[in-house]
Amino acid sequence: MPLHVPPAPAPALRSVLAALSSPTAVREARTPSLLAAAGPVTPELALPVHVLDGITAGGTATTRLTGWRFLIRCGDRTVAAAETRPTPDGWTFSHFFEGPYITSTERALHQAEAVTQPYQPRLLSVPGLYMLTLWLHGDCTADAATGHPAAADLLVPLAPAPPGIAAHRPYRAADLLPALTPRTTPVRLLREPA
Repeated sequence: MPLHVPPAPAPALRSVLAALSSPTAVREARTPSLLAAAGPVTPELALPVHVLDGITAGGTATTRLTGWRFLIRCGDRTVAAAETRPTPDGWTFSHFFEGPYITSTERALHQAEAVTQPYQPRLLSVPGLYMLTLWLHGDCTADAATGHPAAADLLVPLAPAPPGIAAHRPYRAADLLPALTPRTTPVRLLREPA
């Protein structure tokens, strides 16, 4: 398998396990698939979630780690996801959710497993476009909590992708990031409103 999944911080995993064992946390999540799960649920495949803060004039993306996302499985299918976030006291459970990005993440990971080059999988969120990508980082030994997309890294937009960007098509970071810049840059007014 060419994907080298980094281990999640142990406190992040413990916080998800604690939330899964809490009937109150599961009930308040209001995720129908998680509530209807028949059998034990387990957190699997944790991926670091980075947010794209911007792209420098030199074309380098600035990112920051905002959490770890765990896919929650029941039997042979994924029923939800859980997200954790860093706090001054360490990692804490944030929320459960479901929706199209879960299925899309699994699909993109299966596609990535067919690639011959090894990658470290991460998630990269582009908030200005309501876009999430599977970030395939070429340095498999890198600290999953740091770094930025290298020019040769692959970014696979997850469905639903913004108009004009094909979901599940791998793009080199050097090609996709510059195309996103004009879409995420706020438009400056010629003059201030009265």
